[in-house]
Amino acid sequence: MQNQKVLQNPLAVDSVWKLLGKYAIPCVISLLVNSLYNMVDQIFIGQGVGYLGNGATNIIYPLTVIVLSIALMLGDGGASFLSLRLGEGKKEEGAKGIGSVITFSVVVGIIIAVLMAVFLEDLVYLFGCTETLYPYAMDYGRIIIIGLPFVLVGTVFTAIERADGSPQYSMVSLLVGAVTNTILDPIFIFVFQWGVKGAALATIIGQIFTFLMGLNYIRRFRSIHLKKSDYKIHFHSCKKSNGIGYFQFYYTNVYCHCDGCHQ
Repeated sequence: MQNQKVLQNPLAVDSVWKLLGKYAIPCVISLLVNSLYNMVDQIFIGQGVGYLGNGATNIIYPLTVIVLSIALMLGDGGASFLSLRLGEGKKEEGAKGIGSVITFSVVVGIIIAVLMAVFLEDLVYLFGCTETLYPYAMDYGRIIIIGLPFVLVGTVFTAIERADGSPQYSMVSLLVGAVTNTILDPIFIFVFQWGVKGAALATIIGQIFTFLMGLNYIRRFRSIHLKKSDYKIHFHSCKKSNGIGYFQFYYTNVYCHCDGCHQ
């Protein structure tokens, strides 16, 4: 009986005020941690490489933003889908939806990374790269692209972890990645003299750590149990979760909610 209580999702039993404190603080910290990646890179690259290195990271940064946007859509959609199915008492359907989202995010991440690798030269010029910045941007971008699938899947994991009642674990997984990046940046840039390549490598290692913690969480799900069959892409569940994610993404980022503007 005690074991069953431990495995119960707190979203189903705790009070609203308790949940607000339990989820709000880790979510705010997670947002701050996410912003650390770019800030830390800019500081160490500026000191170790110079303004051309900073310019290169700014050229490549839109690629990360694109991937993060897709990851948030998939992750928030999957998290909402899980919450809805748990509320309806349909745990098996929730497990199928989560398994589908995880597999789908892996496939999407790999496809995006391959496409960006193929068209990287065109993309850097599209984002305003100059001939002077070009070698730095390409050196940084080639390595960053390797980490993009881990960024996408890792971000999906963090959203699912929160929906499963583990906001602290989600926060810690992001914190581990950011701290790893912060430690490795000066080592790779100043000690090994790898320049922007070192900064990019430190970033993707941190992102891989976050991904690995998400992978480890699969065995620790509190509300559902994932079977091998759940990892097949069930198009019906995937379509619903992605639809929810798109709806949230669209109305959060596109619609204007101010009183004087009703689009």
